[in-house]
Amino acid sequence: MPTCHVLSVPIVDISHPTATSLEALDAACRDHGFFLLSGHGLDDLINRTWQQTARFFDTDRSVKNEITRDIDNPMGYYDRELTKRKRDNKEVFDFLDPTIEQIDARNRWPRELPGFRDTLLEAYDEFSKLADRTLALIHTALQLSEGSQKEMMGSRYGSMMRLNHYPVGDPVPASEREGLPELGPTALGYHTDPGTITLLLQDNVGGLQTESLDSGWIDVPPTDGTIVINLGDCMQAWTNDRYRAAVHRVVPMTQQRRFSIPYFQNPARDSTIKPIHELCADGARYREFSWKEFMAARAYDNFTDLGTEDTQVTDFRVNA
Repeated sequence: MPTCHVLSVPIVDISHPTATSLEALDAACRDHGFFLLSGHGLDDLINRTWQQTARFFDTDRSVKNEITRDIDNPMGYYDRELTKRKRDNKEVFDFLDPTIEQIDARNRWPRELPGFRDTLLEAYDEFSKLADRTLALIHTALQLSEGSQKEMMGSRYGSMMRLNHYPVGDPVPASEREGLPELGPTALGYHTDPGTITLLLQDNVGGLQTESLDSGWIDVPPTDGTIVINLGDCMQAWTNDRYRAAVHRVVPMTQQRRFSIPYFQNPARDSTIKPIHELCADGARYREFSWKEFMAARAYDNFTDLGTEDTQVTDFRVNA
């Protein structure tokens, strides 16, 4: 992969945000859509979640195959997800809010891993709270009125958490690769996340990059004690292009495997997404769109190759 330009991804202490750090957050969200969060107080829980992540991906393949996702329910295990019609070099485990019985009924939990679900339930609960606090930081950086803040909200009930494993080499056994799309040139192809914001834990292996308007592809460096935050498509539409949905990718693993854990905060399922009026001084750049329909299209694009490019938020630009 080409060498990346060096550009700081700012760190914001959520326990004591300063005017200077909020200015840096605002600048980063305009340029590439990434910043780092410190002061979250979740270090012990994060360590335990890392342990369960490695434990899951190291378990026997038969256990993972029992909970493989399908076209009707995208929760559970998967090792052949697509980005931009290319197969990603990773395997994943996805789950929804485990604290709500009706929602948890869609989750597929592995057998013979006692403590796994309990730890992830705790992680989902704490990350849901932290996502709301992080969104409040962004409201402050944007200087939004109280009414506008209510238009830019996430919902834990429609959000999702994922465990990622990027191995060295193809995650799919050679005996199962016939007829599969080829692996992409990166471990995870360039893309944006569809929702509001993503909270990401990344280990110390590195490989995450984002596209800066000013500097091209730049590294999002692993930094002890921080959580990576990146903006999603809804944030770009809500802010009328003031902030960018973060275009990001993961370079291939050549020496060591990599783990990451994203919490994808999404709007409420029945939300309608449109630019916030007070950020539309020069007119709205996006027409209204249904979050439920947008998310369904993106999830289906990732499951199978439809023969066309993925659905994008820019499809909803006025006069697109």
